[in-house]
Amino acid sequence: MVENVIWPAYLDASLSRADGRRVSEELAVDEPSVDEIAKAVQQIGYDATIERDKAYSREPWAQRGRVVVRGAEDSTKNDLVQAVAAYVVAIRE
Repeated sequence: MVENVIWPAYLDASLSRADGRRVSEELAVDEPSVDEIAKAVQQIGYDATIERDKAYSREPWAQRGRVVVRGAEDSTKNDLVQAVAAYVVAIRE
């Protein structure tokens, strides 16, 4: 089974692409949480596991956690991250 990891940094509006953001500024949000990301992953239809004690390699001082996504074999990681970002934006509205 394929596992993809989504870090909050991928969706963080305060980060640049060079710092780890993977979505456009329109889909980025301020301080995304692993709970929001996991909820968005479940809305898309995949299984999500939250690992709260993990730190993104580009910001090892901040243990914001990560979300492990299972069952997303049919989509690329970029497509998955884009869809999750769109759902997180929708959740916040």
